[in-house]
Amino acid sequence: MVESNSQRRNRARPGAVLKELRLQKGWTLADVSERTGLPIATLSRVENDRIALTLEKLMRLSDGLQIDFAELMSSTAKAGPVGDGGTRRAIVRAGEGKAIEIPQGNYLYVASELLSKRIIPIIGEVRARSVSEYDEFLRHPGEEYIYVLEGTLEIHTEIYAPARLGRGDSMYFDSGMAHAYVAVGSKPCRVLSICTASEAQLITTQKGVAKGKTAGNPPARKQRRVRS
Repeated sequence: MVESNSQRRNRARPGAVLKELRLQKGWTLADVSERTGLPIATLSRVENDRIALTLEKLMRLSDGLQIDFAELMSSTAKAGPVGDGGTRRAIVRAGEGKAIEIPQGNYLYVASELLSKRIIPIIGEVRARSVSEYDEFLRHPGEEYIYVLEGTLEIHTEIYAPARLGRGDSMYFDSGMAHAYVAVGSKPCRVLSICTASEAQLITTQKGVAKGKTAGNPPARKQRRVRS
């Protein structure tokens, strides 16, 4: 199948972004290899658009370079800096964004085309109906604000007693504290979550929970400490 010109322009170009950033920082491929753990030969082929990396390796590249995953996967090598004179904006139409689906819920990362954001806005539909559906709780750097758009949400943490939030209720908390979301009742539960962690860290955490491999998070069945 021949790729059209528009598809070619909009296609993700992590190699171009890598090369642009590397030259800006004055790094060698060896420097990038040390930061990411990826072989120099692999990085060279990525820069020359000769190979496509797996999601796991793209995440390693994003974390090692300390850039937003959306920036790494952009179709252009140039990205404006955060806080560029207050001129940046993103209009998001209903249903637009980067969708992440895991058994415990669906999450739509909105304004994904706006790079190097200080906060990550996410619209989610919580599917888990019991905390037992989590092998591991969520845990990621930074802070989080969650607002219930529809339905009833129960938030479990490793420290506090479960908190039940209805439509219009919200919670602000340290997201380094292990936590899990449960929808209460049979109706859909939709939330708006705003996080200060990077998009790459959030996606890695969610996919790790889906696979039961989120290191350091206490299993749901072992939540014992409770503070009222």
